[in-house]
Amino acid sequence: IGKQYARQLAKRGLNIILISRNLEKLRDTAQELEFDFRVRTQVIQADLSEGRHIYSEIARQLEGKEIGILINNAGVMYDSPSLFLNVPEKKLVESVNINMMAVMMMTYVVLPQMVERKKGLIVNISSISSFYPLPLMAIYSASKVFVDWFSMALDYEYRDKGITVQSLIPSYISTKLVRFSNFLSTPSIIVPDAETFVKSSLQTIGVSNRTTGFWTHGLQFWMYEHTPQWFWNAASWGMFKLIDNTPKLKPKSV
Repeated sequence: IGKQYARQLAKRGLNIILISRNLEKLRDTAQELEFDFRVRTQVIQADLSEGRHIYSEIARQLEGKEIGILINNAGVMYDSPSLFLNVPEKKLVESVNINMMAVMMMTYVVLPQMVERKKGLIVNISSISSFYPLPLMAIYSASKVFVDWFSMALDYEYRDKGITVQSLIPSYISTKLVRFSNFLSTPSIIVPDAETFVKSSLQTIGVSNRTTGFWTHGLQFWMYEHTPQWFWNAASWGMFKLIDNTPKLKPKSV
């Protein structure tokens, strides 16, 4: 999703700053953007899974840059649907650092200059799974609640200062994030690919500050609103159990 946001914004003539841990991929994407759209780029290598200490260096490299739009799109899920205790501790901590701390800290780094200029846009990618708990993806759905509520609160706090904060709550998008499922990895009318989704979601900026970003996801959200929670809990449990292939923890000896 991040690459498609970069491409679509570069297509509109915006210079792009890319942040990720894979320097080779960053440079390849930057060169692609410069060649295709004749924009300037900057790459910042940072591993968002490492937690708070990385943001001082990110802030240093962004110093003096006029950031008009911040897209907080980084996110991780479990490698496959799993019971909480079957998820490695490292993966749990990474999920918190990437899905929540990165959104908070990148906003903390960039927002002051937006407030100073009285102009700016922050797009935080939450998920439709924030609407109900998601069994077998507990940390993911819980983290997306944080992103959604944080975004809505921040939008209210800073709207009179010229800042727009949009909470995107899409359903499944065909990306590497859902590679555990052949169905979810295959683009369709209900599971768009990243390019289709990003093009659609950009059209909602200035129209809605809380949106699914894609029309069939909007229909899914309407169904969520008009269906009891127990139904979606049971449905997600059943769907994910079919593809839960994680090794189970051995019983502890007493």
